[in-house]
Amino acid sequence: MFLSLITIFAQKYSTMTKQEQYEELLPQVVAMIEGESNAVSVMANVTAALHDAFGWWWTGFYTVNGDRLELGPFQGPVACYRIKRGRGVCGTAWDRDETVIVPDVEQFPGHIACSSLSRSEIVVPVHNSDGEVIAVLDIDSKELNTFDETDKTYLEKLVKDISKSLNW
Repeated sequence: MFLSLITIFAQKYSTMTKQEQYEELLPQVVAMIEGESNAVSVMANVTAALHDAFGWWWTGFYTVNGDRLELGPFQGPVACYRIKRGRGVCGTAWDRDETVIVPDVEQFPGHIACSSLSRSEIVVPVHNSDGEVIAVLDIDSKELNTFDETDKTYLEKLVKDISKSLNW
């Protein structure tokens, strides 16, 4: 029964536009995290929901610890443990305090290849209530040019909802 529901859910998403997928998924994710106070649990379930809905190669969080990002909850193959500020796509998004979309990671100066199968990437900074970057949401695809302004808009909204829910 449970497996058939997952199959139906996946089939439904496969016929929707990316925007429609986000518009259906985000309210469900917000409802799922409402009232939860454990940041690790919230990040874990958010990555699982996004990863299942979109089928990306890697979906996860890195959290700020001093002058580096450290691996947090994720879905996908093994990943780098630590990333210095300003290094790679994640460190660059943190340093610039802005979402970074990379259509082809091989063209990004200083890209850190945790997996040679990653081809495109989006990284969205997560802020606390003081406006400081405390984490980044990192998503990789095995396809080129996967991410665009639609992803940026909805993922930025999602991380704001996460921050608000957790009172970061």
